[in-house]
Amino acid sequence: MPTHDTPAASVDKRCPCGSGRPYAACCGPCHGGEPATTPEALMRSRYSAFVLGLDDYLRDTWHASTRPTALDLDASTRWVRLEVLDHGQDSDGGRVHFRATFREGRRWGVLEEDSRFVREAGRWFYVDGKPAIERLKPGRNDPCPCGSGRKFKSCCGLG
Repeated sequence: MPTHDTPAASVDKRCPCGSGRPYAACCGPCHGGEPATTPEALMRSRYSAFVLGLDDYLRDTWHASTRPTALDLDASTRWVRLEVLDHGQDSDGGRVHFRATFREGRRWGVLEEDSRFVREAGRWFYVDGKPAIERLKPGRNDPCPCGSGRKFKSCCGLG
């Protein structure tokens, strides 16, 4: 599998997948060509690839049977939080149920999906999922959807 360029500024920062680990010790190695060890690790690395704009990585980790010919990603979408709700695997199959919070301009939303994964030749691939998108309308005093623990008005709701 080819290696992928990763933004240098991201290497020393916390990983976008929300693991709390440094990017270089979490999703960075997958983006650099190392295979993900579990379906959850692949899903987290794919989420981080969405955050970092690594379109080639997303295509390369999509199973050939369901891979789109082109990705139509909206550059205005800013992914801000990932929550893994459930996951499991057997020898060559796996699943991950996750919730990803995003922002498009001033609008907020949540993508929740049950994703399926398959392992072929020692590598995990994303097959497909059952997505559901819900729009959020956080109030000023609600917890911020980014997961900071602060009120919306004093976090992402500023400005």
